[in-house]
Amino acid sequence: MKINIEKNLVEFTPETDQEKTDLEALWRTVVDCAKFNKKLVAVGQYVPSQDALARFAIED
Repeated sequence: MKINIEKNLVEFTPETDQEKTDLEALWRTVVDCAKFNKKLVAVGQYVPSQDALARFAIED
C-alpha cells in the first residue's frame, strides 16, 4: 500500500487485490464514522522500529 501525505490530504494507493479489498473496508468504516458522527482515534503508539501495526478505535 502506498501512502502519500500532503498537508491535510492523505492518499492511499492499493498495490494488490487484497489491499484494494482492505481499502474498500476502511473507506466504508470512515464514511460510516462521518455519517454517524463518530471518530477514528489512535490507540497506543506506532513506532515503526518497535510496532508491527498501528491501531485505531471508533468512538462516539
